[in-house]
Amino acid sequence: MAARQSARQAPQATWHRAAPAPIVLVSGPEKLLASRAIERIAARMRAAGEIEVTRLDAAAYSKGGLAGATSPSLFAEPGLVVVESLESMNDDFLQDALAYVERPDPDCVVVLQHGGGVRGKRLLDTLRKGGTPEYTCPAIKKDAELVDFATGEFERGGRPTQARAVRALVDAIGEDVAELAAACAQLMSDVDGPIDEEVVTRYYGTRVNATGFSVADAAIAGRTSDAIALVRHALSTGTDPVPLIAALASKLRTLIKVGAARGRGVSLKELGIQPWQEDRARRDLRRWDADSLALAVQAVAQADAEIKGASRAPGFALERAVRTVAELAS
Repeated sequence: MAARQSARQAPQATWHRAAPAPIVLVSGPEKLLASRAIERIAARMRAAGEIEVTRLDAAAYSKGGLAGATSPSLFAEPGLVVVESLESMNDDFLQDALAYVERPDPDCVVVLQHGGGVRGKRLLDTLRKGGTPEYTCPAIKKDAELVDFATGEFERGGRPTQARAVRALVDAIGEDVAELAAACAQLMSDVDGPIDEEVVTRYYGTRVNATGFSVADAAIAGRTSDAIALVRHALSTGTDPVPLIAALASKLRTLIKVGAARGRGVSLKELGIQPWQEDRARRDLRRWDADSLALAVQAVAQADAEIKGASRAPGFALERAVRTVAELAS
């Protein structure tokens, strides 16, 4: 019996393979990817003609809503019913959905979007055992995953982009996947020629977080000349030195946290950092030991005090600290 159930269970596929079926399960916490999967299904249906789209919220569901949404259209248009927030479904939806999956309407496509968690496990188990196609939308958090995502955005747009440009864009935007996707789309729309590091810097290099963490990344990696050039450019364009030194201090704190936690079984939640930050910190720590980190912290603390009023030359204090940190790393 178990073997027969296993044979019926449809294999999982990633979101970009999503295709229409009487019932489709889109699972995973990354909302942007879930919306992409649903858009892909809708596009494939529209390629065959007009469709009628209905959206339901499983958390605020009223009994009978699914049956009503899947009823044949007066104009006989194929129906696409998108049910969101299955991870927060109420009992009425669970009962109606379990009844519907026993006899789905073959002329309608019902997409069930579940963001993760244990709520609705009975329905999920029923769908999976019944062979419902499932498309996964995993969270994009790690630094390498963000880079891969941005690279894929440019490739799908027909604009392959230099690795250094993608790296610069991820550094500028951070871990907000929706914002990263929007930035990729903006660059592809606005830039006619190659999308290189210079273009990314022109569009996003003036952001305080991007500039500050670009300086910090260069210093932590021991790239002294790059770090100094970035500092001077930032100051010449009017960037306040306070967030620049704060970014450097933040990077050092992350290194210290990750370094101190090695081999102690401390969770990321306890550290207060994201997985991608841990990955990068572990790579950066190859250049550092406890003594060099202590000296770097002292240099940054002195510069922070000088920048905030103890010195008449805050720019000089910032550059000196950046140079000290970069030389300690190298």
